[in-house]
Amino acid sequence: MISEVLNMEQPTSNILFTGIMPALVSCVDEDGRVLEDVTRRLIEWHLREGMDGFYLCGGTGEGPVLQPEARMKIAEIAKDTVGSRGKLIAHVGAIDLKTAVRLARHASDIGLDAISSVPPFFYHYGEAEIRDYYTALSDASGLPVLMYASPLSGVNITWDMVDRLMDVPNMIGLKWTSYDYFTMHRIRELRGGNINVINGPDECLLCGLTMGADGGIGATYNVMPRLFREIYDRYHAGDLAGAQKAQFQANKLIEVLLKFGVVAGIKDMLGGLGYDCGYQVYPKKRLSEEERAAFHQTLKDLRYEETYL
Repeated sequence: MISEVLNMEQPTSNILFTGIMPALVSCVDEDGRVLEDVTRRLIEWHLREGMDGFYLCGGTGEGPVLQPEARMKIAEIAKDTVGSRGKLIAHVGAIDLKTAVRLARHASDIGLDAISSVPPFFYHYGEAEIRDYYTALSDASGLPVLMYASPLSGVNITWDMVDRLMDVPNMIGLKWTSYDYFTMHRIRELRGGNINVINGPDECLLCGLTMGADGGIGATYNVMPRLFREIYDRYHAGDLAGAQKAQFQANKLIEVLLKFGVVAGIKDMLGGLGYDCGYQVYPKKRLSEEERAAFHQTLKDLRYEETYL
């Protein structure tokens, strides 16, 4: 009887996602059709490199500018390819609630592990409306829900707002894409630490880990998965100097991508590795021939394939 009472009192852990998860690029052609074969091969490469799962159709995956059918197709391909070998989180955020709910329900129907979303965007919504939005996604899916705190949404997610939104059913935490690690740590301490916090900025993965993040989701993990695996593993092994060295090496390439365009550059690099992921969805940046030539020369100077893969 005593053991039954103790078991009833144990809180359910919200720490469902740890480790390294690429924010997977979406492989689509000029007409927005999903490139299934290259998507599968790209996922397989990342799994061989030790990735723990994938974040689908977020900012890097261009979800908000893809058609819902393409987003669902990507999720289906990922689920079929990954199976039980990694975790899958679908970003379902959309400018209208009907689409977001549809994507959330689909994620549940195909057996993904969680959904995520930026707060409702474009119009300026109050906290009560943001809470209603996340509640609708939770009700539609029944899956764990991760907030996506991104400056792209235009919503300033504060630590006390996070605390209140944790009362939304199935809410487990958030992806924190901000350089404000003081606030991230305050969030990490909410609810007695029972909150899943995942680092967003690739160039500061080590900062996030030292301030309590459970793992990382990042764009540039797509083109240097081994190095981000090393940062995470060395940090958890107590090798701070080694983790720092790997982070500084990663940041040299990140600086190049920030100069030329992160998603455009990543897709171009993946094409050079045999994964033709197509171009960014219009009206996002496309590299000109002059930019591409300069970009490739910079990668050559960095010895990208010899050093980062």
